[in-house]
Amino acid sequence: MTIAPAKLSDPTVRAFVNAVNAHDRDAFMALLADDATMSDDGSDRDLDDWTDREIFSSHGHMEVENESKGGRALIARYSNDTWGEMRTAWRFTVSEDGRISRFETGQA
Repeated sequence: MTIAPAKLSDPTVRAFVNAVNAHDRDAFMALLADDATMSDDGSDRDLDDWTDREIFSSHGHMEVENESKGGRALIARYSNDTWGEMRTAWRFTVSEDGRISRFETGQA
């Protein structure tokens, strides 16, 4: 069972999922704080390089199965042209201005 993006609790995370699924790089980047950071499977990554490779150039797509922590933690089936589909966990830190200062992802 999946949760439609429009039903996600946190508005910033909802916009993140929508931007990923629409392959809308401008909307995606607008959601991130200027000094945003991220990690994949516990290792910090270069955010611009990672998002280009894992989301935009490889047609990334998220199907959310579960949310917790007020919508700032997701379990999703993530797919892209490079890796196919995998079950992933996503955790978001959203600052007071509503922008994402950090996200962490990895296999669930």
